[in-house]
Amino acid sequence: MDLKSLTENNLATSPTQLSLKKLKEDGYLVAITEHWNPFARIRQDLFGFIDLLAIKDGQVLAIQTTSKSNMNARVKKIGDSEHIGKIRKCNWQIEVWGWSKNKSNRWELKVIDVS
Repeated sequence: MDLKSLTENNLATSPTQLSLKKLKEDGYLVAITEHWNPFARIRQDLFGFIDLLAIKDGQVLAIQTTSKSNMNARVKKIGDSEHIGKIRKCNWQIEVWGWSKNKSNRWELKVIDVS
């Protein structure tokens, strides 16, 4: 089942799930790197800002996924991260993916590269 049919049937609605489906459709091997910490009662991302890690043909793509309206806050979060310099030195591609519904009620993706 492709992203279009999944979203039309409301089977994938969180930004993480939408991104996961898109990356797999595009041929990436993907891992969800955020997890729930029951002791702190918060979600924790890899290195403080990576929700998904995807690889394909020698490329490493680190993604912070969110709603389109929260993209600027996520860009700032990444820029403020104590780990961003070391990750950039590894030449990983770092992107913020923001999802929103258009007037036709279809999901649209906006990508900001912060590598």
